[in-house]
Amino acid sequence: MESLPQSDLNWNLLRMFYMIAKEQSITKAAKRLGLSQPSVSNALQKLEAQLDCQLVFRDSRHFELTTRGDKIFQECRDIFHSAERISLLVRDSEEEERGQVRYKIISNLVSPFLDELLRLYHQRHPSVVFQSEVQNSQTIVRSIQQGKVPLGFCLLTKPLVNLPSVRLFREEFCVFCGAEHPLFGRETVELRDLQREPFISFACATEGMGLEPMSVLREGTRLGNRINGLSTNIEEVRRMIVAGFGIGILPVLTAQDDIRRGDLWPLKITDETIGADVYLVHAPLESLSPSEHKFVAMAQELLALYPDMS
Repeated sequence: MESLPQSDLNWNLLRMFYMIAKEQSITKAAKRLGLSQPSVSNALQKLEAQLDCQLVFRDSRHFELTTRGDKIFQECRDIFHSAERISLLVRDSEEEERGQVRYKIISNLVSPFLDELLRLYHQRHPSVVFQSEVQNSQTIVRSIQQGKVPLGFCLLTKPLVNLPSVRLFREEFCVFCGAEHPLFGRETVELRDLQREPFISFACATEGMGLEPMSVLREGTRLGNRINGLSTNIEEVRRMIVAGFGIGILPVLTAQDDIRRGDLWPLKITDETIGADVYLVHAPLESLSPSEHKFVAMAQELLALYPDMS
């Protein structure tokens, strides 16, 4: 016998046969399918004729599949189990979101809140593509104002007047020195001692941009009058501090591993913590794509659910 083309297979007949074999009875299969017994029996005969082979031994006293019938039943079971799994995957699901979320972010931002935001968003909208770029806070704000990017994570001393700004959490900073520095290991340090030290600075903090904690620190303490190292990247600032070029300011969470290894030492110069608030700044909602709008909404949702993370 020549093989039957797949397009000629009658899937309704196969499903009836699958139910007959599963229930081991034409009568029980008819009840499960909500059909009359003659209709199910007739469907079995049509399938046998189409496949040109006997599938069930007919006997009024017991039910038994033929060898070919059993093999076809195994194949049908795999097919219809897969169909059931597909049905479960799409049951009660919303239309899948597609699109892109583009944002700019400050360098080396360590944040359980942001990690959870990205994880949860991807879990809900797995087809959305993310694109990020590292910039300093001033550049991020300017880019959003100019319509070059819709979203940004940056450090601000207060919310912006002309752009929506969602406060996410506070990032703490500290002044550090490396293991070779003479102040390494000192529990207390006088401010006048630090004012004479060469400083490693964020490039944006030396340009009068006023958005980074370094700018605030320099204005309030007169630190960093002599710059020995300069970078727009926190990792490079850290590298120069560890190498002994001078003292410098770093995010506390970013420096934890270096502190444990003995590569960095925090220099406490005030009882008040040095820090700045991290904001999600975005273009007006009407300018955001549906994917970006959902991202902002999810950030606000997490803030309401987990206020301790902010």
